[in-house]
Amino acid sequence: MQNKNKTVTKTKEILELFVEHESLSLQEISNISGLSKTTAHRMIGSLEEVGLLTRNSAGKYQLGLMFLQYGQFVKERLDIRQIALPIMKELRDDVNEAVNLVIREGNEAIYIEKVDTNQPVRVYTQIGRRAPLYAGACPRILLSYMPVEERLKYIEETALVPCADGTFTDKNKLLKTIEQSVKLGYTVSHSELRNFSSAVAAPIFNHDGVAASLSLSGLHTSFHEARIPELVDKTINAANRISNQLGRVKQGPIG
Repeated sequence: MQNKNKTVTKTKEILELFVEHESLSLQEISNISGLSKTTAHRMIGSLEEVGLLTRNSAGKYQLGLMFLQYGQFVKERLDIRQIALPIMKELRDDVNEAVNLVIREGNEAIYIEKVDTNQPVRVYTQIGRRAPLYAGACPRILLSYMPVEERLKYIEETALVPCADGTFTDKNKLLKTIEQSVKLGYTVSHSELRNFSSAVAAPIFNHDGVAASLSLSGLHTSFHEARIPELVDKTINAANRISNQLGRVKQGPIG
């Protein structure tokens, strides 16, 4: 059983190499993973056999089409994404800023849908990207609406590592911002996940509580003080529309 677990872990590590690299040779996989060339070749062969890896015209390995199929299944089963997407497109068209949909998985936030702005210069966010719950408006609104004891435990146990110049590294300041976010029903961030970027976010509720968060994000120059109230109102309105379709019962924070 232990050997099987090690094999699964190593297989996962190999596949994760392709998150940052579009294609890799056998030697590159061996060098980056630390596996011997023989072991890497054996594991890659198994992954290629089941369609998880394939070779391109240059002979390098890349993710197989099986992942596209799996990814489509996951997307189709995320009801929240199906409900949110039309509303997200309307919001994007209204304010011409990028719109993101984020859910919580453990102690991280995962971006599960996005609608890009039409502006030539934009803040790029990839679907599947993970972020710490304390950094950025969209992840932090999820943290803000966690049950109080769970939220405090997370903050106590988590090192606030800076992602950008504006990331919270002081836990007391983070707690005060969270309290304000819960009181107001939204949060704003500037240069927390990326320098020179800003975002506003609001929670999305279902029948159990907070299901996700919705945010507008873009260059900090577009999120100036005079415009923030408009962006906040439109984000909250869109989040409420999604919440109503998800069967929201609770209207406020949990805990």
